[in-house]
Amino acid sequence: MTSANPLREGLEQERVPDASCLVIFGASGDLTQRKLIPALYSLASEGLLPAGQTIVGYARPEFTDEAFRAAMREACDAHARTRPVDDAVWENFARGLFYVSGEFTERDGYVRLREKLAECDRTRGTGGRRIYYLAVPPQFFPTVSTILGAEGMVHDPETPGPFTRVIIEKPFGRDLQTAEDLNRVAVGTFRERQIFRIDHYLGKETVQNLLVFRFSNGIFESFWNRQYVDHVQLTVAESIGVEKRGGYFETAGITRDIIQNHMLQLLSLVAMEPPVAFEANAVRDEKVKVLRALREFPGGHEGDLAVRGQYTEGSVLGDHAAAYRSEERVDSQSRTETFAALKVFIDNWRWADVPFYLRAGKRLPKRVTDISIHFRQAPFPLFSRTMRTHSNVLAIRIQPDEGISLKFDSKLPGPTVRTAPVTMEFRYATSFGAEPPEAYERLLLETMLGDSTLFARRDEVETAWAWLDPLLKSWESSGTGPHPYAAGTWGPDAAEELLARDGRHWRRP
Repeated sequence: MTSANPLREGLEQERVPDASCLVIFGASGDLTQRKLIPALYSLASEGLLPAGQTIVGYARPEFTDEAFRAAMREACDAHARTRPVDDAVWENFARGLFYVSGEFTERDGYVRLREKLAECDRTRGTGGRRIYYLAVPPQFFPTVSTILGAEGMVHDPETPGPFTRVIIEKPFGRDLQTAEDLNRVAVGTFRERQIFRIDHYLGKETVQNLLVFRFSNGIFESFWNRQYVDHVQLTVAESIGVEKRGGYFETAGITRDIIQNHMLQLLSLVAMEPPVAFEANAVRDEKVKVLRALREFPGGHEGDLAVRGQYTEGSVLGDHAAAYRSEERVDSQSRTETFAALKVFIDNWRWADVPFYLRAGKRLPKRVTDISIHFRQAPFPLFSRTMRTHSNVLAIRIQPDEGISLKFDSKLPGPTVRTAPVTMEFRYATSFGAEPPEAYERLLLETMLGDSTLFARRDEVETAWAWLDPLLKSWESSGTGPHPYAAGTWGPDAAEELLARDGRHWRRP
């Protein structure tokens, strides 16, 4: 008998982890309320959390357990994937919600936290198993991890006993030096296999499906190489501006915020060789090989391969949009890029001389993340003398409306031979009768299970920074700033010229 909801059936086959105490440092912040607690509730509603799973919020504001639970119920009512919130499921879930008030930098709060965790071990069967989620600004990570170690709240995995894991949110540094410093601090308290560097893009269903699509279907993997692929495009477009993150964005820019992590992760998954097994180190080994094969930007000629832009006043989705320099906490003379486009080469056997075009930007016409594989034209296109033919394009939509499509030419109905492009399409929501789980649901569950396949390893982070650092330093030392582009457009003209010089153009997702 066919299941009415194959997606749910697949989730129900997942292994349920052992109960643990998940401590969220920064529990009063936006990430906790919009993503983490709603994701945990959705896992509970799918039956994927153990009965004794415990979540302890830790932050500066004074809350009772009851006040924290009430605030988190409002968060789930607004943001949980599985809405409306089921009262019975919530009541059971809320029994495992607790709160401890304290400063990130003062040990008294950690003492209270340790006492609360010991109490949960006794009353909820969590057995000393700990997961620390550092949803805090990067400058607090060294202090938090150091005090956790000093207070004896981290178990060494080399000795028998319950596990301790830590989840670190991006940014993982702002250049190679700070990334190395951050990693040294991390391994000073935790072992590498205890560290889960989270990139929510890797939790998206279509990103995970990319590996299945490539390596479980011989029809696709056989032409996934330079012999058949003309070029590859990756787009991460956001219609919003920097909103209330102007202060952070001024120190980061779109290249650090999006390209260094999200886009290089996507690039490595598209380009990697088949791993020897679908397990953490085997997959991450192949991703690192791709990053190590990235061709360096030629010194003094970065402009031939990289374009940066900054949005000016315009209109997005029919609404007026202010210029970036008019945003709150943004320098009126800012040279920070809100758009970047790169032409990248991977110097290995599979991808030699195949360009990968990456672009990311804010205040673009729509919100979309899209990977498109553009195939070479047929060597002798039979119909090109009498009509226009089109390249075949395989498009992988990461967000929104996750799915995969293939564009190819077909004959139009009628007595004459005329062709037009048509599309075959697969969408998760229509094929499986439900929206795929949120990225944080998958990543939180994988952490509880101890599977780090979907998390960045130390050498991934440092290799990506080592490749990107020279470009960023070149931009910072340059006497020119980013190209202007009107909000609501697809970026500066220079980004179009980057492809036009090669006789190509950006795909409009």
